[in-house]
Amino acid sequence: MEPGQHSTGGAGRRRFVAQVVAPALATVAAMAVLIAALVLFSARQADRLAFQREHGVISTVLAQSIARIAHDQEGVTVWDDAVRHVRAFDQDPVWLDTNLGVWMRTYYGHDEAFLLNPKNEPIYAMRGGRRISASAYQRGVEDIAAPLVAELRRKLRHPSPGDVGPSALTPGTIDLAIVSGHPAIVSVKPITSDTGTIPQAAGTEFLHIAVRYLDTDFTRELSERYQLEGAAFAKQPLAGRTEGAVPLLSSSKQLIGYVVWQPFQPGSLLVKRVAPVMGASLLLIFAIVTILLRHVRQGTLRLEASEAQAQHLAFHDPLTGLANRALFDDRLAHQLAHARAASSSLALLYLDLDGFKSVNDTLGHPAGDELIRQVGTRLASLVRSTDLVARVGGDEFAIIQCDIEGPAEAEILCMRIVEEISRPIDIAGTQARVGVSIGIAMGPADASERIDLARKADIALYEAKSAGKGRYTFFAEGMDASLRRRKEIETALRAALETRTGLEVFYQPLYSAQSGAITGAEALVRWRRPQQGFISPTIFVPIAEEAGLIEQLGEWVLEQACRAAVKWPIGTISVNVSAVQLRNAHFAERVTEILKQSGLEPARLEVEITETSFIENAANCQPNLTALRARGVKIALDDFGTGYSSFTHLRNFDVDRIKIDRSFVSGIGSTEDGSPIIQAIIDLAKASGLKVTAEGVETAEQRFFLSQIGCNSLQGYLLSRPMPAKAMDAVFRVGGHSSALADTN
Repeated sequence: MEPGQHSTGGAGRRRFVAQVVAPALATVAAMAVLIAALVLFSARQADRLAFQREHGVISTVLAQSIARIAHDQEGVTVWDDAVRHVRAFDQDPVWLDTNLGVWMRTYYGHDEAFLLNPKNEPIYAMRGGRRISASAYQRGVEDIAAPLVAELRRKLRHPSPGDVGPSALTPGTIDLAIVSGHPAIVSVKPITSDTGTIPQAAGTEFLHIAVRYLDTDFTRELSERYQLEGAAFAKQPLAGRTEGAVPLLSSSKQLIGYVVWQPFQPGSLLVKRVAPVMGASLLLIFAIVTILLRHVRQGTLRLEASEAQAQHLAFHDPLTGLANRALFDDRLAHQLAHARAASSSLALLYLDLDGFKSVNDTLGHPAGDELIRQVGTRLASLVRSTDLVARVGGDEFAIIQCDIEGPAEAEILCMRIVEEISRPIDIAGTQARVGVSIGIAMGPADASERIDLARKADIALYEAKSAGKGRYTFFAEGMDASLRRRKEIETALRAALETRTGLEVFYQPLYSAQSGAITGAEALVRWRRPQQGFISPTIFVPIAEEAGLIEQLGEWVLEQACRAAVKWPIGTISVNVSAVQLRNAHFAERVTEILKQSGLEPARLEVEITETSFIENAANCQPNLTALRARGVKIALDDFGTGYSSFTHLRNFDVDRIKIDRSFVSGIGSTEDGSPIIQAIIDLAKASGLKVTAEGVETAEQRFFLSQIGCNSLQGYLLSRPMPAKAMDAVFRVGGHSSALADTN
């Protein structure tokens, strides 16, 4: 090798060191210092945010516990049975234990409970799940509860619109205080009638007092459920400690004490663990940086090309080109972190297409794919460049609306989306129509963590679809508890149907408006749970429809009603049937089998469906209705007047009877007189050859009016309440209709 060449090579190496290696090493060193500073800063920020989150969790849980205790009470205080039993408290104290005392401990975790008579004298006391002497009230809680009792009595005697909250059934008073040495929530609620049939003079109600300690189950729940280390109650935070503290204040701003805990410090913990590794890593980086720099240029170009392609495939939906679930989750987490740091807001929208399955089944999967593509394009055209639209499921989309002022901006976007998606979509030479339901959760107001915010948006979407679809709904705290309650009821109902326990069919007689004789009966399903008592059908029947249980439930009711009615001397037995059952192609065949097995003549069975579901599902229901009519089964339309109310529809579908809704019957003789409406319905029904039954007859005035204008039959509490099959057996065993009518007419 020539000297010149050697010299040139050495100079080249020196220039490489001077121009590339040395600046690179200096840059690495500077970056190391910067990274260390950022890590320390981020650690402090993480510690602060963790503290704020834990402080917020405690404050929120405390507020929810205060609100929930009054809600818990209403589950047993707004109840006819409770009114009757407290008035006879000395006759059945065990009932008070089971429903108003010990049960409140076992089911809701209340620590103490007291009952006061209208003179504010204690008649019952419970502490720690055991009944104790009522005199414990004066020794323990009277001084604290007395002002709350006085205030509630004032509200009951002189009610005002603001006394009952939007989610409450009755007025109440509540406060924080020290009870039996414990910080506690003290809530007072009146015991009132749920039906309004039991008279109570205002201000003379029995009162229920519930006490829940905040230094036992409450702090234990904070520690276990929310992972708050060392959560406890303290009269004063300890000096020199790093623990956090949330003050407990009564309504008069009196300090009761503090909920204290040891804050989690993720940043500090991370620094302690990462610092040694970072030091070793920096030394290694300095050792190998020169070698790596030689390959940077070529490697970078190759990497950028392959990474861009891989990243697009990994984070985008192949059908629509929109972001997929992975990119959506990542962006949502980042935007939430940004919103927390910048004190801004974002809206998370979950969207589900209404009617997509029908398009997919009718036009085929290629048409369904094209519809999804066009919906994705429309959604992308409605948002800003800073927002994100993602396809997260088959016909499910999600939108992250970033940096907004508040819910109003999200609402405007939702209105535009509902309008845009409802426009016809051209697919394969035809026009398809779908709708969209939207659930919205606001971050970080509703939740500061990605998973929790997504869950709440999904809950809001569920509520939107349950409310009728084609709409948007913002998340509210009550939805979470409502959804859990619905799931719990669904599970219990499924078990009840499997074991046939707790379910029973009651029967409410129908009476001739002219003769007063029993002409038929309506079968009504009832469900009694061991701890909760009777569950209203308005609660569990819609849940059964959503959960796919309504056909099983309806068939069971039909079997029970036919077997019971075959031995009664009545004209017809009416059974409510849902549109879901009528859409089943084999429903008419199954009804025929049940009639044969029970021995009931088809002409004695009357199938009732509601007016709205009847009209909306007419095309799907008509084959079964036609088949049932051919076998002699009668058809009745329930709740007439609340829906379409078209007599043209009724003639087309061969309805035998209409049942006037109770909302019209209740207006007879009132200032908003429903009498002319009822007269018109009956006149038109007669002209159409239909029989008319009036529901909800509760006064003699209503009964007289309806019998005079030509109503065929009457049904209501004035005549008879629903009763179990054994009670109906007893009615007919004691001489037919006459003895029963003597008590009801």
